[in-house]
Amino acid sequence: MSEQKVAYRQFCEQLPDLPIYMYDWYLDAVCTDCTWDVVLAKAGDQVVAALPFALKRKMGFTYIVMPAFTKFMGPILHPDYRAHKHEVTLYQTLIEQLPKVAAFKQNFHVQATNWLPFYWQGYEQSTRYTYRIDLSDLDQVYGNINRNMRRNIKKAAQQLRVSLDDNPKAFFELNQKSFARQDLAIPYSYELFERHDQALAKHQARILFFALDANDQIHSAAHLIWDKQASYYHLSGDDPALRKSGGGILLIWEAIKYTKEVLGLPYFDFEGSMLPQVEQIRRQFGAKQQPYFSIWNYHSALFKVLDYWKGNRPR
Repeated sequence: MSEQKVAYRQFCEQLPDLPIYMYDWYLDAVCTDCTWDVVLAKAGDQVVAALPFALKRKMGFTYIVMPAFTKFMGPILHPDYRAHKHEVTLYQTLIEQLPKVAAFKQNFHVQATNWLPFYWQGYEQSTRYTYRIDLSDLDQVYGNINRNMRRNIKKAAQQLRVSLDDNPKAFFELNQKSFARQDLAIPYSYELFERHDQALAKHQARILFFALDANDQIHSAAHLIWDKQASYYHLSGDDPALRKSGGGILLIWEAIKYTKEVLGLPYFDFEGSMLPQVEQIRRQFGAKQQPYFSIWNYHSALFKVLDYWKGNRPR
């Protein structure tokens, strides 16, 4: 293991608000078709800033991408060095150390609000949104949910029971059905999902929710993960034949309550979506938009042409 990675593992333990996706053990689990590494900035012997990244190699190109199951990455600073006077210099130090690659593509976490040093180095940006709920007052959270949505939650609760079962195989099968309903192939194998899920379970950072009827048929399932600041509605699935029962809506509310009452965390994060039909549900739950940056830079003109031709143009 490189000295950089050893230092980063120690740095992860020092941060009170490191996003779950950026922990060393999380990256170990999800980087199967790529390798992860990190660049660091120090003040004396102390690591005060880091930028982890995933390297992928294909067709003679090496490029930086987002790994599977990873919503946010980007630079992270030690709390004592988050003032603007430190931020610009530390970001520049990190950028200078990045490997020479054909392209760089990352979604920055919501704490990374200053991408100007990247702009100065020729990077481009698109603003995207996740949706968050402040859980300070759970009664108020429920009151902020759309009235029709509250009615659907109550109706589903009368028909279904919620179970917290440690059954990743059953979850994956339902998740797979949701993709099939949209005529899409699920973008990950069960082996990769299981590896990812086991790492989260080992670090006590996930729970599986299932909505079942009186005949023990699974209507909906949800995969909730968390760090020290927020939970994330990570993955979900519905049985296409049973979607009208409202099991998916019920599980969102159960996950919100679990975050507040069991985990004691201040925020519930829907993990973002730019799709209109998904955004509408987030809004109906009273969630507020939280912007984050999608950052990219093409260092190879040929790779850019090929990427655009394959429909991978950043936006």
